[in-house]
Amino acid sequence: MKKYLLSLVAMVVLLWACTNKKQRELPKVAIAGIAIESSTFSPAQTHEEDFHTDIQEEVFSFYPFFAADSLNRNRADWVPTLRAKAIPGGIVTRETYESLVSKTLNLLKADLPYDGLFLDIHGAMSVVGLDDPEGDFIVRIREVVGYETVISTCMDLHGNVSKRLAQNTDLMTCYRLAPHEDAMESKKRAVDNLLYRLENGLGKPAYKAWIPVPILLPGEKTSTRIEPGKSLYAKVEPLANQKGVVDAAIWVGYAWADEPRNHAVVMAVGDDKGKVEEAAEELAHTFWNVRKEFDFVAPVADLDECLDRAIASAKKPFVISDMGDNPTAGGAGDVTWTLNEILKRKEFKRADGPTLIYASIPGPELIEQAVKLGVGAKVKANVGAMVDDRFSPPIELSGVVTAIKQGDRNAITEVVVKTGSLHVIVTQKRKPYHRLVDFTDLDLDPENSAIVMVKIGYLVPELYNMRGDWLMASTPGGVDQDLERLGYERINRPMFPLDKDMEEPDLSARFIPLSGS
Repeated sequence: MKKYLLSLVAMVVLLWACTNKKQRELPKVAIAGIAIESSTFSPAQTHEEDFHTDIQEEVFSFYPFFAADSLNRNRADWVPTLRAKAIPGGIVTRETYESLVSKTLNLLKADLPYDGLFLDIHGAMSVVGLDDPEGDFIVRIREVVGYETVISTCMDLHGNVSKRLAQNTDLMTCYRLAPHEDAMESKKRAVDNLLYRLENGLGKPAYKAWIPVPILLPGEKTSTRIEPGKSLYAKVEPLANQKGVVDAAIWVGYAWADEPRNHAVVMAVGDDKGKVEEAAEELAHTFWNVRKEFDFVAPVADLDECLDRAIASAKKPFVISDMGDNPTAGGAGDVTWTLNEILKRKEFKRADGPTLIYASIPGPELIEQAVKLGVGAKVKANVGAMVDDRFSPPIELSGVVTAIKQGDRNAITEVVVKTGSLHVIVTQKRKPYHRLVDFTDLDLDPENSAIVMVKIGYLVPELYNMRGDWLMASTPGGVDQDLERLGYERINRPMFPLDKDMEEPDLSARFIPLSGS
């Protein structure tokens, strides 16, 4: 019996030792990220309260592939630090940037060292007085975690990849679809690539090919729903899946910021130098060769033509994109020019006119009045142009309150004001409207409305699938689609399409040194 007990104890000790050895062998991986797309052509500024910030354990809730029972959650000793994300908007204040970066670095310092780090960024953050914020951010991260840590970065394809960012990260990828239906899939790919390298002792890929492509186009012209973007991005996966290549990516870049890093970039990373070089150069040359084929993802017209065609159409709903002030691309969201023009139209002055839902315009003064008086009350107050009044002043909006909703994550409070046949959504803070529930929660029926006007460029899936017809209106704002009207001063030139007859650029691969070398 004693011998049996001793054997049993020995087995338990051995099992415990093996289990703990296995636990100790799990790679230790941090998670961090600051993400925003910010226009330097808008007078708006983004402050810390505009960011939705998750800290430590809260970070996991954003990623489905980090669910408690997921495989990835159990493949590493995860150390989530800070993840901050804001609706696209104006340039980030320096104080906000320094605060978010400092919080991230302090959390990273508390649990050193790390085998790896998953860096989740957008790539188009602009900061007052600082070029290339993401490049600055990763350098400061390196100063804390060192160069033994393998960093895997996932980005929006509308982000920018400077040489500094490329050198200080080890594995890079970005989304392959616009609209970004593959966002989570891409983030998971970045995590999977990192874990595979760590688990198999492979460390950093030996080669990183970086190619700047002198093209700067808006997302509304580079959607992967249509050609040539569809075929261009279809080339990425097979090239990335070659033996010797870990990943490959095409960044379109961000058109509404005026910095030297704002242009397209192609990258490939892997252990086979020849394959990495060939993959990057094939994507870069294909991109350049189809540059003149890019066009808007939907027909574009001036606002009056859009409204005329929508009113005459029997297709419901006729969706119009108010592109110039699109808050999903960096617009201030409070330009009143379009709403002012709609309010002038006689067709919408009658209650039995064509139903038009306008989404949306910020108006804290009207919100306060509506909340005080309640649904059914008549209200009159100024809305819009509190931030961007360059094109039209604030509007005195009057009408009947038909709905009030409080507690929205972005808008805070939403009010629907009916005037004539218009239903104007007024918000306490700006909010993009791109889901059906955004409307139905306000007792609106967008699917059966004659016209739905949204401050968006290309339509995200729910609105795209809902549309009876669709036009994009060329309207003014901080993300004006007419790039020549923006007045670039600091981007590299020549740049297509601003310099249409520029000479053939050098699209050969530049091999970026490994981080720390």
